[in-house]
Amino acid sequence: MNTREYYLQLLNKHISNPKMIAHSIASEAVLRALARKFGENEDVWGIAGLLHDIDVEITNADSKTHGLVGAEMLANELPADAVDAIKMHNECAVGIPRSTRFQHALAAGETITGLIFATALVYPDKKIESVKVKSVTKRMKEKIFAASVKRENILECEKIGISIDEFVDISLSALRPIAAELGF
Repeated sequence: MNTREYYLQLLNKHISNPKMIAHSIASEAVLRALARKFGENEDVWGIAGLLHDIDVEITNADSKTHGLVGAEMLANELPADAVDAIKMHNECAVGIPRSTRFQHALAAGETITGLIFATALVYPDKKIESVKVKSVTKRMKEKIFAASVKRENILECEKIGISIDEFVDISLSALRPIAAELGF
C-alpha cells in the first residue's frame, strides 16, 4: 500500500466536488475509528473509507455501476478486502447483500457522515462539536430529515455488534478532530 498522501492525490484526481472530498475524508476518519475498535488494519480500513466514492463523478452516481468502476480502478492499488468493501458499499450494483464486517462497516460508516453533517447544519453554530448522540439518533427516526440518507445502511452497525448509540458516538468522536477540515 502507498501513503495516505498518495491516495488523497488519487482521490483529488477523480473527484472535484469539495463536499464529496469532505465526505470521503469524514468516511476515512469513521472507518479508522471502527478499525481501532475491532483491531483491524486502520490504514486499510481508512483508505477504503477515503476512496469508496472515487468513481462517483465518473459513473455519475449511477446505482448500476457506482462501486464496480471504483473497485476496478483500485484493484491494483489496495488489498482485496478493501476493494471488495468498496465494491459492496453499493450493493445495488453487485446484486448480493453485504456479508463481511468490513463491508457492513464501510456501508454504515460512510452513510452516518451524511446524517451527522445534516444534523450539524440545523444547529445554530453549525458545528460537529455541538452535535450530541441523542440528536443524531432522534434524526434517524425522522424519515423526512436528510431523506436521501439510507437509515438501513447506518443500522448495519448492529450487524457488526455495535448499537446505534455507540456507533454515533464513535463517529462523532472520529469527526470532531477534523471538523475544521470538513468545513464544520
